[in-house]
Amino acid sequence: MKKLICFAAALVALGGCAKRPSAIVPVDIPMAAYTNLECQQLAQEQVKEQTNLAALSKSQNDAANGDAFGVFLIGVPVGSVAGGDREGDVAVSKGKVQAIQSAMMSKGCK
Repeated sequence: MKKLICFAAALVALGGCAKRPSAIVPVDIPMAAYTNLECQQLAQEQVKEQTNLAALSKSQNDAANGDAFGVFLIGVPVGSVAGGDREGDVAVSKGKVQAIQSAMMSKGCK
């Protein structure tokens, strides 16, 4: 019985861990949100959003590393408990990057 309780506690701790950015699915952002922009503006938006995504991904990786370390040492996902999990922000940013790229392709931007 004690093993079952320990196993259940481990599953709960691991379930609360922050995901790696590569495992986060992008939010579906409609391309129409960017079709009113010209190619140069789209290129600027793309650079801005990719920079934002890189920063969010680093933060998310740090949270995932903190969770792995915390679960290993004390059984608590420290990164997520401390508010470091940025999964939603990463998903939105990934969706924006995809929408911008789709808008650029539809307009024939290079």
